[in-house]
Amino acid sequence: QVQLVESGGGLVQPGGSLRLSCAASGFTFSLYGMSWYRQAPGKERELVASISSRDIINYADFVKGRFAISRDNAKKTVDLQLGGLKPEDTAVYYCNARITNQNYWGQGTQVTVSS
Repeated sequence: QVQLVESGGGLVQPGGSLRLSCAASGFTFSLYGMSWYRQAPGKERELVASISSRDIINYADFVKGRFAISRDNAKKTVDLQLGGLKPEDTAVYYCNARITNQNYWGQGTQVTVSS
């Protein structure tokens, strides 16, 4: 079955960086677009970045050049490099795959930005 496993979250000071990774299995990874979402306490889940099967990338406006999404089809991973982190980036970050009109989610990884 489809499995998405995130890693790389943690506590970081404002202005710092983190690299999140999502390992995928159970489907033909190279054929599908992948996305990162986040959900802060009391807020709805929101799209952060997406990368299509042809490496077409889109970012949410709030990213403003601070984050970078990438994928490695050989390793079946999709990464999200976070930089210039702000306290408002604190959230659980989720990996997402949309396969035949169904959304699949990982368990999430916590990112906390605090001094």
